[in-house]
Amino acid sequence: MIGKIAIIGDGDSIMVFRAAGVATFSAENEGKAREVLRKIAKDYQIIFLTEELAKPLTEFLKRFDEEPYPVILSIPSKNGSTGHGTELLKSAMERALGVDILFNN
Repeated sequence: MIGKIAIIGDGDSIMVFRAAGVATFSAENEGKAREVLRKIAKDYQIIFLTEELAKPLTEFLKRFDEEPYPVILSIPSKNGSTGHGTELLKSAMERALGVDILFNN
């Protein structure tokens, strides 16, 4: 599992990652994304998930917070950012540090 990185998202959003050598898994909806995530979670250290899929899976993704791996990161898709990934990062920083050091809100 050392250094293995994957991305889950719609076909157009993940295409560039495939060109960079990242394992890509296509999921057009949250149900498929959940299924793929369950299958690959033990095999990858870092899993990127497009924001459109990550947002409806927020509760499901909390189960991964207690383990060191995989680290699941929400990233913008081809449609741009919804702000969900930023909110997750802010929340994680506040939990870990007790203060918001990046966004100062």
